[in-house]
Amino acid sequence: MADKVTVVNNTISPSIKRMQTKLKDLPASAYKVFVQATPIRSGNARRNTKLTNNKTISANYNYAKKLDEGSSKQSPEGMTKPMEEFIRAELDKIMRK
Repeated sequence: MADKVTVVNNTISPSIKRMQTKLKDLPASAYKVFVQATPIRSGNARRNTKLTNNKTISANYNYAKKLDEGSSKQSPEGMTKPMEEFIRAELDKIMRK
């Protein structure tokens, strides 16, 4: 059963406000998961992974694609897959509350 959304006089319900806040914080949290999943040898990959404008993750090193494809034993799933799983789980939590 879907929740009812009520907007009266341009006022957003408290539950929608909570969702907006949590959604606003999601990119930074997803970035942390991406970085944690990044294998570490010299630290170059983690150091050169940035979050821009709270929406774009840039892995700015020439072997990023190879790492993301699972070439490292430290991160056999790469970085994107764990991050996507985290995002799905977080969205599910946000939408259920």
